[in-house]
Amino acid sequence: MLRLRGFIATGLLGLVASSCSQAGVVLGQKPVDLTVPNGIEVGFNHRAVSRYRSPLSGAWRNGDNLEQMLINAINSAEKEILVAVQELSLPRIAESLVAASRQGVNVKVILENNYSTPWSQQHELDLSRHGRKRLQRLKVEADQDQNGVVSPEEERKSDALLILQNGQIAWIDDTEDGSKGSGLMHHKFVVIDGERVITGSANFTNSGIHGDAGATQTRGNVNHLINIQSPALASIFKEEFAQMWGDGPGGSKNSRFGRNKTAQPLRTVKVGSMNVSVLFPPHAKTHSGHGLDLIEDQLGRAKKTIDLALFVFSAQQLTNKLAEKISAGVKLRLLADPGFASRSFSEVLDLLGVALPDRFCKLEAGNQPLPKPLKGIGTPRLARGDKLHHKFAVIDNKTVITGSFNWSPSAAHTNDETLLVIESPQLAAHFTREMDRMWRGAELGITARMQRKLDRQTRKCGSGVQRKETSTSTGAKG
Repeated sequence: MLRLRGFIATGLLGLVASSCSQAGVVLGQKPVDLTVPNGIEVGFNHRAVSRYRSPLSGAWRNGDNLEQMLINAINSAEKEILVAVQELSLPRIAESLVAASRQGVNVKVILENNYSTPWSQQHELDLSRHGRKRLQRLKVEADQDQNGVVSPEEERKSDALLILQNGQIAWIDDTEDGSKGSGLMHHKFVVIDGERVITGSANFTNSGIHGDAGATQTRGNVNHLINIQSPALASIFKEEFAQMWGDGPGGSKNSRFGRNKTAQPLRTVKVGSMNVSVLFPPHAKTHSGHGLDLIEDQLGRAKKTIDLALFVFSAQQLTNKLAEKISAGVKLRLLADPGFASRSFSEVLDLLGVALPDRFCKLEAGNQPLPKPLKGIGTPRLARGDKLHHKFAVIDNKTVITGSFNWSPSAAHTNDETLLVIESPQLAAHFTREMDRMWRGAELGITARMQRKLDRQTRKCGSGVQRKETSTSTGAKG
C-alpha cells in the first residue's frame, strides 16, 4: 500500500507547535489519521495535520510537500517518465528528471507554450505584464546570495528548463503541431513506468506548491496531488500523451493538441475496489458527454451533500444543476478563489443572486442570477498572493471529482485537460477534511471585496447591457 510517506509523520509536531491557540486541543494528542485506499497516495500542500521544511525559507510549515511527492515518484522510475504539465520551474524536479535520464530512463516532457522557454533566455521587453512579473519572481528565487544580481552560476542551478536543456531532456510544447498554440495545454500529470499516474491541481512551481520567494506570508496556491498505482489507468494517460507527443521535437509536426486530438469518451478502470473514470477534454459542444456534461451528471446523483473547492466556476449549466439539487434538499458548500469569484463571468455571483457588468459594461450572455441567493457560498481566507487553486468536488462523501479541469466552457471545449471521477469514501474523507479546513474562517455571501466591485460597476454602468454572443473565455490560466 502506498502511504503518505513523511506527510503524517510530523503531524504530532505540528499539533504541539500550534495547539496553544486552539481551544479544546490537548497537547500531545495525535490527530485522527485517515486511511487511504490501496494504491493511492494523496497530498495537500496546506494540510493542517502534517508539516515539512520549506525549501524557500527553511522554516517548518503546515502541509504535505507536493514537490517531494513528485521527486519520490520520479526517483522510483526504472524505464519511462512522461510529464505533461502547464508549467515546470522547480529546479529539483528538473534535476531529478535529468538524473533519471542518465540512469537510462526514457524521459519526455510536454509544456504549455507560454512556459516552454528557459527564463534565463527571456527578455522583459518581449514579455506580457504577466510574463514580466513571473520572470521577476523567478529571478528572486534564483538569487541565492540575495545580492540583487543573478549570476550565470545561479541561472544554471535555478532555471529548471535550462537544467532540462543541458541534461538533453526532450521536450515539446503545444506549438509542435505547427500552430501558435490553441487554448491551453493545461494538463498536470506524470506517468511512471506505465504503472503509476500522479495528477491533480498543482503546477510544478514554487507558487503552486511552496509560496513565493521574498513573500514570507505566502504558502503557495492551495493545491493537491494524487498518486494512483494502476497500469490500466496509466495506459489511458499514455494514450493521451502519445497524441500530443507525436514524433517529438521537430520532425513531421504530427503532434495533436486541443480539438485536433481524436476525442475520447469517458473511460473507467478498477483500482482495487474503486472505480476511477477519466476524461481528456476538449470536446465539441455537440459531443455527448463532454466535461461539463460529466460534472452535471455527477452533481445530479447527489442525495445529501455537495462540497466544491474551485479556482474558476463559470459554467451556467452547472449553476442550474446546483440550484435544482438545493431545491431538492441537498446541502451545498462552495468555496471559490477570491480573485475569480468576483469576475463578471463568475457563477459564484449568480449563486449569490447578483450580476456584475464587465469593464465594457456588458453582462455575460445568458446570465441567470438566482432570484434568491444560496447559503453556503463563500471564499477562503488566504495569504496575500496565494490562490485557491483546487478543482475538486465531493459528492455524498463518497465520490471525488478532481484533475486540472476548471469548471468553465473553455476547459470543456478548448483546453487540454484531465478530469477524474473517483468513487471511494476513503479518498473522499481526505478531500472533505481539506474542505473542512478551508471552511473554517471562510467569508460567506457577498464579501466586502465583492461589494466594492459591485458598487463601482453600478456607478459606472448602471445595470449593464446584455451581451448577445456567447463567450467561453474564463481568463483562467491555472
